[in-house]
Amino acid sequence: MDKLSIGILGSTGSIGQSTLEVIKNLKRNNIQVEVKFLTTFGNIERIRTQVLEFLPEYVHISDKEKFNEFLGFKLPYKLKVLTGQDELLKLVSEVEYDKLIVAVVGFNALTPTIEAIKSGKKIGLANKETLVVAGKIINELIKNHKTEIIPIDSEHSAIFQCIIGEDRNKISKIILTASGGPFRNKTIDEIKDATIKDALAHPNWNMGNKITIDSATMMNKGLEVIEAKWIFNLKLEQIEVLIHPQSIIHSLVEFIDGSVKAQLGIPNMKIPIQYAITYPERIASDFPRINFLENNVLTFEKPDREKFECLELAYHSIREGGTYPVVLNAANEVAVEMFLNKKIKFLDISKLIKIALENHKPIMNYEIEHIYEVDKKTREFIFNLF
Repeated sequence: MDKLSIGILGSTGSIGQSTLEVIKNLKRNNIQVEVKFLTTFGNIERIRTQVLEFLPEYVHISDKEKFNEFLGFKLPYKLKVLTGQDELLKLVSEVEYDKLIVAVVGFNALTPTIEAIKSGKKIGLANKETLVVAGKIINELIKNHKTEIIPIDSEHSAIFQCIIGEDRNKISKIILTASGGPFRNKTIDEIKDATIKDALAHPNWNMGNKITIDSATMMNKGLEVIEAKWIFNLKLEQIEVLIHPQSIIHSLVEFIDGSVKAQLGIPNMKIPIQYAITYPERIASDFPRINFLENNVLTFEKPDREKFECLELAYHSIREGGTYPVVLNAANEVAVEMFLNKKIKFLDISKLIKIALENHKPIMNYEIEHIYEVDKKTREFIFNLF
């Protein structure tokens, strides 16, 4: 494999940190990987540690106060330190590098991802929201600029790996697996007063707060359904969700002849991250392996869409189409933030999303500017309810 040059959006978050661990593994296997740039919103202590280890050429810090504070650090070499949205967009689109790892959570990843695609950069995408709100537009840009997205979500990476060498027209359906989160065995009555600590107690994965709450509501699986539709060009009825508590099978693909392929692995995001970086090659790793004698029971359940109403709302939004998924995502981001700030109860998350969807007048033939407009109006609508 030739030398790789990587840029990371969101290097201080969970996926960003795992990406840097993957890069260290690649270097141990004599793969030359250069970290071109790192970005963070404002975690300057962590990014300073990353800078000292990986020696990037650029760092971008969104928070102006933290940016100024970072400038006071003494570094052993001349680092280009940037801030502001314009500088971020120039960084992802004008700097020379091979692949952008989008490890940022939320709607804010949309604009830099689009700019990177327009400049012909290959994308390793861990961000769900970009395709949820703009899947049609992203696919058009990918085609027009002759580049590609390699999914990093464990479920989409699993599907991607299962269909390599296959005729996509021969896919009967895909099955996205879900852990069920911390409330899989709880009743609606039992979770109505769930605390933040309860909701963040994911049984299998170690993730950031927003994604973990989305897992607790199963909105993460709803977002993944929409994401899968756009990545793999599928009809909604071809996408099924099953709860698989062990999180060993990351997703399955059923073909028209009845054959089913699955990708398995322990719950470890480093595996799909490394695959996205090195695709189409596979590189050795020292990541832990499955012991099938210990993991010898694999079970499946249907999700309760009444208890996990967010999953049902996600299916509804993509079924209705237009800008409904934009509303779904914006309302969810605001509601999750409110829950984490103790302003609403856990079950209020789905209630607020439902209200936002019911009050939306969709734009069916939308352009990118409509996405930004609807996102902004939806956030204002939710805030004005309080």
